[in-house]
Amino acid sequence: MNFYHCLDSYIGYLTAERGASNHTIEAYTRDILEFLKYLEENSIQFPLQEDVNNFIAHLMDRGKKTRSITRSISSLRGFFNFMTMEGLIKTNPFEELEAPKYRPSIPEVLSQEEMLELLRLTEGERKSLRDRTMLELMYATGLRVSELINLKKSDINLDGGFLIATGKRSKERVVPIGSYSKEAIKRYLFEEKPKGPYLFSNKKGGRLTRQAIWKIIRKYARKIERTHVSPHTIRHTFATHLLEGGADLRSVQLLLGHEDISTTQIYTHVDSKRLKEIHKKYHPRG
Repeated sequence: MNFYHCLDSYIGYLTAERGASNHTIEAYTRDILEFLKYLEENSIQFPLQEDVNNFIAHLMDRGKKTRSITRSISSLRGFFNFMTMEGLIKTNPFEELEAPKYRPSIPEVLSQEEMLELLRLTEGERKSLRDRTMLELMYATGLRVSELINLKKSDINLDGGFLIATGKRSKERVVPIGSYSKEAIKRYLFEEKPKGPYLFSNKKGGRLTRQAIWKIIRKYARKIERTHVSPHTIRHTFATHLLEGGADLRSVQLLLGHEDISTTQIYTHVDSKRLKEIHKKYHPRG
């Protein structure tokens, strides 16, 4: 069987019928090609359950992290499911394989004081007006960096106080924006008059890159002596501060655009003091 030909068909399926992003397709392709290379190196025509188990052991021996192995299994299970669905193979050797358990790491966040200091660093300079607006909006909405760079001026409704974010699989969601963000956007649009359709554009009116956003954030983060701040850190900070303020998990899930609430649960690392206060206030034996 020509697995590489099947891979081409699978990529077409993911793109046309599943609406998978380029990022997702690249990750799936990497995982599948790694497995196909393993089959070639070990002269395996079609993998059996034992071959699959040996491949997972091979990944572990190479020092792959549990999360990466879990993703590889998911990628390969989907690939072989596709071939089964198309009638190309009879059984999926990954069907019964259980992914190794892993605990998601607690995301790094900024304190409220650190976040406010980060915003204050952008004040008073015309050249940093775009940066301030960007940081205000990220903190106010928890947008992914991909959603931020694709955000168009037409996606913003300042009168209504909301924006339309286009998330994974091109799914749109309504995200409210607060008074600070609204004022920052109004001033930015009036004074800077950004070219092109995108809210945050480069000099030619095109989209900013992910790397450009990272550089802007890290420039200010270094000034508050935080070296590992990224766009995702601000997204984590947005979610954490909402929960610390009393927001419920379901609302945070909707604001973040998570399909599964289990993804949102990594943000429930509120401090023990607040948990004790909640327990004392609401539990009948508190």
